[in-house]
Order: sequence, then C-alpha cells, then structure tokens
Amino acid sequence: MPQANLFVAAPLKMDRIAELRTLLASMNVDPGMANPQNPIVPFGQFDRLHFARFVILEDQSLDDIHAAYGLPRREYPLILVFIADFDGNADDFRTELARRAAVGLSRIFSFCEGFSPDADLVRWMKRHENHAATAYVNWVGRTVQRIREDDALRRALQMHLQKNAAVFAEKDSTEVRRLLRAFVEAEKTAGRIKLSEEERTPLAWQLRRVVHLVGVPLTLLALAPVLVLYLPLFIFQLRRREKSDMEIAPRPDPKHEAALSQLEDYDITNQFSVMGAIKPGLFRRWTLSFLLWLVNYTARHIYVRGHLARVSTIHFARWVFINGKNRLVFVSNYDGSLDSYMEDFINKAGWGLNLVFSNGISYPTTNWLVLEGSKNEQKFKYCLRRHQLSTQVWYNAHPGLSAFDLKRNALIREGIERDDKTDAGLRQWLALL
Repeated sequence: MPQANLFVAAPLKMDRIAELRTLLASMNVDPGMANPQNPIVPFGQFDRLHFARFVILEDQSLDDIHAAYGLPRREYPLILVFIADFDGNADDFRTELARRAAVGLSRIFSFCEGFSPDADLVRWMKRHENHAATAYVNWVGRTVQRIREDDALRRALQMHLQKNAAVFAEKDSTEVRRLLRAFVEAEKTAGRIKLSEEERTPLAWQLRRVVHLVGVPLTLLALAPVLVLYLPLFIFQLRRREKSDMEIAPRPDPKHEAALSQLEDYDITNQFSVMGAIKPGLFRRWTLSFLLWLVNYTARHIYVRGHLARVSTIHFARWVFINGKNRLVFVSNYDGSLDSYMEDFINKAGWGLNLVFSNGISYPTTNWLVLEGSKNEQKFKYCLRRHQLSTQVWYNAHPGLSAFDLKRNALIREGIERDDKTDAGLRQWLALL
C-alpha cells in the first residue's frame, strides 16, 4: 500500500488571525504538539494517517528581494496550510476527513478567504490543494498499521525473552527462533498479537509508477540534443548570477529562535517547515522546476528504502511551489535535534541542498550550483533558521519511534515470518532483540 500526501493552502482573513491561533493552540497538549484525540480534528482516529500539521505561512523575509535586487517588496496574504502524510490515495483520505472531522475542519477553514459554512469540504480542499513538486517517503509501502504491529511484536518478544531468560540461555540461535516463533503463534491465536497480511498494491498506482519510471528517462533522452546545446549558455547564466547574487544570512532574531525552540524536542521526531522566495527571473524558476522534477524521480524510484541520498533520519518530506512559483515551501518530519538534522544534510548531502535551495533569495553563495553554499555552515544554519516557520499543530502517529526503530522492528518481524536465514543471519537477527 503506497503513501500519499495533502497540501491544502488558502489565504487567511487578516482580521481573524489571532482567533485562529487561539483555536489551533487549543488542539495541543504541548506547544505545537497535537492532542491525538482533540475534539476539533481527532487525528488519532485516522488509522492511515502518519503525520499531519497546520502551519500559518508568515514570511519574515519579504524585504530580502529589495535588499538583494532592488525590486519592490512583494506583499502576500498570510496562508493557512493543512499538510498530511497517509497510506492510500488522496481521494479516500479527503473523504475520510470529511466524514470524521467535517465540523472541526469547517471551523478552521472558516478563517480562510472564500470558505462558506455550506461548502462541500472535500471539493474545497481539492480545489485548494497544491501538489508537491517533489515528495519523499522513507519506506514506500510501510503503513501505520504495519508500524504499530511491528512495534507491538518487538515489545512482546523482548518481554518474553526477559521473563524467560533462563530458558533461552543455553539454546542455540535456531532453537531460540523456533521457541520465539511458537510463542508468537500462540499469542496470535490468543489475539494478543496481530500480524496482518500486506494489502494489495493498487493497480492504478503500479501503472502510474511504471509510466513515470520509463517516461522521465525517455523525456530526457528526447530533450538531450536541446539540453546539450543549451548547456554552455546555462553555465554562463548560472555563473553570472552566482557571482552577483547577494547572500543574506544575519543571525535570526532571538525571539523568533525562542518561539521555534519551544516547539521542538518533545519527542525523538520533530517537524520542520521553511518557506522562501525564489530568486527573480525565469532562469531560476525554470532551473528549480527542472531540478525538483529530477529529484522527484529519484525519490519515487531510487530512494524508497530508508534513506534520501545518505540521510536516513527523514520520515516524510516534500517541496511545494506556492504563489505562482514565486515561493517554495519545504516540510519534513525528521529524527533528532535540528542541529543534528542540518549537520546530517551538510555532511552527507550538502550538494543536494545547494542544488535546490541556492535558487532561493538570501542563500549562501554557491559555485557551479552544487559547491560551497551549505558548506558555509554558520551562514547556512542562520539562513535556514531565519526562514523556518512555527508549526501551530503537529501530529505524529508513532511517537517515540525513529526511522531506525521502524527499520529494526520490520527486520524483527521479517525474522519471525521468513525461514531463509543462515545461522549467522539468525545471530544477527537475535541481536536486534
């Protein structure tokens, strides 16, 4: 069962923003941390929902375009965004949202321009959806149900081993596994452990995947003559801009940093939301669109089993254009502290950061699109923190479980269900417990 996402965005009524903030805060148990059973949008009742958030897109860097390019400041309305990552397809999830939380969602969206109490909620959300230019899933096909079952299995096995340590002490790995498997079968019969069969992959999703897998390379092959001819001009245009673009990376306002810090580190997993303006001109917009199109291909077909480039701490992430491709929003759900998250990217995929974010106003200076940039660590961190947004409400369906935990739990289950491990493999499997 593949995963999908929603990004519903609508401008806010400016005279009601304080009221909306109060309403959203009432959904939380800690600052920014949703109560799964809050009466407005009871996220915990959605069995297929991994992560969700409400974010008010309030750009603190609107003056940068004037400082960097002498162009007039662009005014944008504040935007409310509802973001969700879930199993299955978006149409089914929107329908479930309307069935389970229509009153609460209508109450929230009533703060948006153009929303009326009698609006068809499903159609309104679909009409206000911004599709991701690039979307990443840590492990395609790993459902909420599977995550919860895997973790329950791991806890049951560990407890059984602890309670019966003397029984297992003298057994070899093959016998230990046999006894553990017998224990699991007994627990399944008693209804205390559930290991569901994998759901069938939708045929339509498989077909779209195959078409995309083949279609993008064929498109690149067809465009190759044009791209080769354009390459010298592209390099000239790129280097001219890289040598003249201004970087704007002052230390973030302490109040802004304090507000962001208040929303972080309640759990091993954190949320991250940033927004910035794209550098003016078609060159940067088309370059960024093309690069995100390529990154999306790798995210759909290559980085589908636990890592994005060499970064393994991200659960879900996406890049979304808004305001006619004048601005870009990046959101992710990641493990660890923000500092470790940024350093992970700098050290393992700094070139990838530069590839995308160097097309945004104020980013540290790059060379040849992929060099320098994020390697200027302090400026990069200042820039990113300055563009980071406060997330008003954030929900995590599996708190306390990192991406590493999910992979370990899946391997534990695999060891119970499969019989193809060697003796060395069984010893490695038992070490997971």
